[in-house]
Amino acid sequence: MYEFNGLGMGLGNLSRLSHAKTRSISAENFTGEKGKGGMATEGTGRAHAEGLGVGWKISPSIHVEPQSVVTLAEIEGPGAIQHIWMTTHPQHWRNLIFRIYWDEEEDPSVQTPYGDFFCNGWGERANVHSIPIAVNPAGGFNSYWEMPFRKSAWITMENVGDDVAVLYYQIDYTLTRIPDDVGYFHAHWRRSNPLPYKEVHTIVDHIRGHGHYVGTYIAWGVNNNGWWGEGEIKFYLDGDKDFPTICGTGTEDYFGGAWNFEQPPGQYCPFNSPFSGLPQVIKPDGLYRSQQRFGMYRWHIMDPIRFEQDLRVTIQALGWRNPTSKGRRYLPLQDDIASVAYWYQTEPHVPHPPMPDRDFLEII
Repeated sequence: MYEFNGLGMGLGNLSRLSHAKTRSISAENFTGEKGKGGMATEGTGRAHAEGLGVGWKISPSIHVEPQSVVTLAEIEGPGAIQHIWMTTHPQHWRNLIFRIYWDEEEDPSVQTPYGDFFCNGWGERANVHSIPIAVNPAGGFNSYWEMPFRKSAWITMENVGDDVAVLYYQIDYTLTRIPDDVGYFHAHWRRSNPLPYKEVHTIVDHIRGHGHYVGTYIAWGVNNNGWWGEGEIKFYLDGDKDFPTICGTGTEDYFGGAWNFEQPPGQYCPFNSPFSGLPQVIKPDGLYRSQQRFGMYRWHIMDPIRFEQDLRVTIQALGWRNPTSKGRRYLPLQDDIASVAYWYQTEPHVPHPPMPDRDFLEII
């Protein structure tokens, strides 16, 4: 009997054998059952497969009707989701709400707009090349977050828009034993639009339990001219009140960059790396003009932020006032900031706040 359970995969253990069972759910096999793929006789590809018969791409995708919720996967455990691939038209990226429920819970552990979960919050394609999230041409969204469960996993997609969304997807998972010290994956989306003057954007403030924080994505829309990223990110751990245990030095610093992300001087430099990146820069009319938009990620894979009881995460929006004879002063900004927090923790979790209506979700 092999001891390895097939989780925590990497090049260092790729040669180890396991009795874990590999399964996959898609529009060609809605249940993931062994030997049941490619059997569809109805689906979005039926007309294109005329004359070819069963097995010839008859059901490659699904329709998510307006104002409806569809189940993408129902899995009985124990096991773990190891990869998710999805694609749909960019117009739906904020109108589709992605949710995951673990072990028959009533409230989802993952609840975010579809595009933001995959580091594409602006409805315009941005390729992402990182360890847990990869977005490839032309809108192939991939998640490699390991998502263990002990009893069950239930994955849904809600369409809050007015148009039918054609969704292609594949969820790859393994059925195997789960150690006692393994936590459950969570993700939470929040938006400040606009952020009130002299207030901070709260990334998450309802984490209770034992776990560790593993990542942040932010879609940041700037409503002023000038540089916008002087604000500090702060992590309030285990009872911290007025002052945090962890305090960053600036927005671009937290996301792994420096000096306004300028390279060469006078130009933003988009970048992707395994653990941090600025994959998206939208500049309407110049380097420091109003209505710039950015997408940034920071993964705490090598440096998870561990908490025993609770965690609150905030970030400041801070730019510069016009210089005077007395020098330069910071300017608290009133920007459009949407964030996704990613973490693992024990269950039960505090329910996420309800998602706002589609008008508040909208990107303009």
